[in-house]
Amino acid sequence: MTKNKITSVTSHVTGEGNRLSYTYSVIDVNTGTLVSDNNRKNLVVLDGIEANDEIIECIQKINRYVLEKLESE
Repeated sequence: MTKNKITSVTSHVTGEGNRLSYTYSVIDVNTGTLVSDNNRKNLVVLDGIEANDEIIECIQKINRYVLEKLESE
């Protein structure tokens, strides 16, 4: 049995919408052995779809947080 472990997530805006690019490792849960690492995938979170409203709000909150930190430097 294996488990996927997210190792990084990047959010950026593209022509399609908010894109979440992420990397992950696959770990054998019985032995702790790293099966594979640096696996990459991405997905687009489209605006105007009710099911995406909550995640879009979360992305916006993270962006506001980072902007506040940047402006306070």
